Amino acid sequence: MRQSSQPPQLVHIIFALGTGGLENGLVNIINRCPPERYRHAIICLSQAEDFARRLTAPDVEVIELHKKPGHDLGMYWRLWRHLRRLRPAIVHTRNLAALETQILGLLMPRCKRVHGEHGRDMHDLDGSNRKYNSLRRFLSPLIHRFVAVSQDLSRWLTETVGIPADKVTQIYNGVDTRRFAPVPDDPTDVADLPEGFRRRSDRLVIGTVGRLAAVKDQRLLLEAMHRLLAERPELRDTLRLIIVGDGPEREALITRIEQLSLQDSVWLAGDREDIPELLRALDLFALPSLAEGISNTILEAMASGLPVVASSVGGNPELVQEEQTGLLFPAGDEEALTHALNRLIDDLPLRQAMGLAATAYIRRHFDWQRTVESYLAVYDALLYPETIRSGVREH
Repeated sequence: MRQSSQPPQLVHIIFALGTGGLENGLVNIINRCPPERYRHAIICLSQAEDFARRLTAPDVEVIELHKKPGHDLGMYWRLWRHLRRLRPAIVHTRNLAALETQILGLLMPRCKRVHGEHGRDMHDLDGSNRKYNSLRRFLSPLIHRFVAVSQDLSRWLTETVGIPADKVTQIYNGVDTRRFAPVPDDPTDVADLPEGFRRRSDRLVIGTVGRLAAVKDQRLLLEAMHRLLAERPELRDTLRLIIVGDGPEREALITRIEQLSLQDSVWLAGDREDIPELLRALDLFALPSLAEGISNTILEAMASGLPVVASSVGGNPELVQEEQTGLLFPAGDEEALTHALNRLIDDLPLRQAMGLAATAYIRRHFDWQRTVESYLAVYDALLYPETIRSGVREH
């Protein structure tokens, strides 16, 4: 039983606290964790952005190490000083960028160590990079528990990387179904949109939400829009695409929009605080990513009653049930994406049926409280194995 007057300290190490699915999941878990169970601190190897304002839990320390590009040995010294001061009971790293910091666990033998895999990037889309996987195997003896956010990542950890199956736990992200929900009527002003992009009975609005990065492949949506309008010029006055998010690909996307003469049909909305309202202003959600863990934006779109067209990568097929809640297409396949969009553009009853099925599916299977309890169960099992086995866990 725990005798300390303070809950155990849990330190989360991530590369940066910016807009993204990993960061969104971390903030939601911390905000929903009962404060009497664990204390939280977030260490960002680089920096914390405005996204940190979404933390509502009390007394969460956010630390920025301002890592320099490449191998920054001074960053490890700064990290070690903070860890020595915080004296964590558990250190939880997320994704490859933070994994190698677990080597400091050699200096903290009593600290339990957790590592989460949340998805891949352009440098290793299929998870086959030998250098990266060798690093994961090398450090695995120091890690007490691996957490994968999808079944796809869980299988990859055990079958490709070679992590023992009994060290891997799969936990889905959740979605706040109070914030993300369909509206009963057909609104025309649920979000602050330019006049030409507001939903009307004679207009169809496709949307996507995500960081503007190469791995998200928003450019493929632009190519599909151009193809649709070229093949069906009658859609030029009624079909619209909204791309929500910001990131390194923004200027390239602006250039491509101009090259394809899509200025009147595509709106780059930037980062937004009103994502629930924006989703309710859409007719159809699309996600053309080249790689995914579990997409928070797909979860939120489905909870909002939207049919989804998504690339069949990572955890996407675990969320989008083909022909029931949406349509899947091979990543990078412009023709297949165009065909899927075309099909749903022309079939209002199918869009409505898929949207209803999507909301029902999310409400049955993806709840944040269930996610939080799953993470707490991982932490508790590491710190209190005897009381967990005897069923006498004192909170």
